[in-house]
Amino acid sequence: MVRNLHSAGIEVILDVVYNHTAEGNHQGPTLSFRGIDNAAYYRLNPYQKRYYVDYTGCGNTLNVSNPRVLQLIMDSLRYWVLDMHVDGFRFDLASTLARELHEVDKLGAFFDIIHQDPVLSQVKLIAEPWDLGEGGYQVGNFPVGWSEWNGKYRDCVRRFWKGDGGIISEFATRICGSSDLYAWNSRRPHASVNFVTCHDGFSLHDLVSYDHKHNLANGEGNNDGTTDNLSWNCGAEGPTNDPVIGALRERKKRNFLATLMLSQGIPMLLAGDEFGHTQHGNNNAYCQDNEISWLRWDHTPDQKELLEFTARLVSFWQKQPVLQQRRFFHGRDISGAENRAIDWYEPSGIQMSHSSWNTGYARSLGVVLRGDNLDVNEYGETISGDTLLVLFNADHVLHIDFHLPALDRKHHWVLAFDTYQPEWGGKKRWKTKKAYVLRACSVAVFRLERGATPREVPPKKKGKPTGRKGQ
Repeated sequence: MVRNLHSAGIEVILDVVYNHTAEGNHQGPTLSFRGIDNAAYYRLNPYQKRYYVDYTGCGNTLNVSNPRVLQLIMDSLRYWVLDMHVDGFRFDLASTLARELHEVDKLGAFFDIIHQDPVLSQVKLIAEPWDLGEGGYQVGNFPVGWSEWNGKYRDCVRRFWKGDGGIISEFATRICGSSDLYAWNSRRPHASVNFVTCHDGFSLHDLVSYDHKHNLANGEGNNDGTTDNLSWNCGAEGPTNDPVIGALRERKKRNFLATLMLSQGIPMLLAGDEFGHTQHGNNNAYCQDNEISWLRWDHTPDQKELLEFTARLVSFWQKQPVLQQRRFFHGRDISGAENRAIDWYEPSGIQMSHSSWNTGYARSLGVVLRGDNLDVNEYGETISGDTLLVLFNADHVLHIDFHLPALDRKHHWVLAFDTYQPEWGGKKRWKTKKAYVLRACSVAVFRLERGATPREVPPKKKGKPTGRKGQ
């Protein structure tokens, strides 16, 4: 499988769970380690050693401070790289692996051995940077060389498109790679694995279709799964035949997908979200091996439309180096260029002021990402690409006349796409300073096209020929 995926240009990241086993708590089955050496392999309650310390919510926690347990993990990881040729790992509840005594310690033995290993230090390392123990939420605190699932990105983007006000400042930080979390220890934007949904919680379709979890099928009285989903059902809980609600849900899904692919960092998409898979409001479907969790391939017209939009969106991201920055923005001028790499704009077309960032009711903003002289590659060649203008409007009611920033009178903007409609852009040109109607709850993306705008043909005069010089 790995060989065939590699031949198709696809890398393989293995999701590994070294924080707990299937033996559960003290009432669980004896399958392996409990029968071999319970005290060595598991963290036990120091006061009542028949009970386990449970940082994972699964009944037990593997004792990574034991050298034999650590050796088991390392031998397993090396096997997957050297024999199976995977390209990296995503560590489930990685904060648990960093607990030597009780607190999470990023200088712990687990990280030391990984970083010193000549094999494992060279592959992709991704942390789920939290567990259920005290101080377990460690987003932004993992060492250099690690990327992290950015839970703060997920929460902020959900709140923004839910319509919460007063968060455009944080939203801007998140879509720029979350420098507040990763720049302090010299990590780069790729340290942030951006996501809106994952295997835990609502799918993208359910995020815009349900206010509450519906987990009765799991057999735990709807008590399992998180209640803090930051979701909004758009006016009806679950399936509806209301065309207005249906259209809003489809638009919000496109907004989430567009925001994900327009953000600096590594975009992560949950399988099925590209066509709107639903779990019918179940946000903890790990125990459901049936139609709740299965992905269907006989798509409805709406699902086919969303799949086509997602494919075009991914293709757009791949062709735009300005969306794949190797360094964080710092507001300084680009070397040899007249303008900064990034600028933020109000709907009036002027740059964002300090007070604008702190306006509680603000739900819209624009950003210009300049594609000139972005970086140099390993061969010393300049990396350049398109200059993009991205407009966000999270208000669910108001249409906004957004005046497009004026960069140069000889240039103009070309609409790439607008999430208000699923159709991809066109070739329509927009003059700078001209107002673009940014519809409620939508994202519009423009590409800067350089060169003089064709002049209008002067009116004909009787008896004299007219020309179209320069067109």
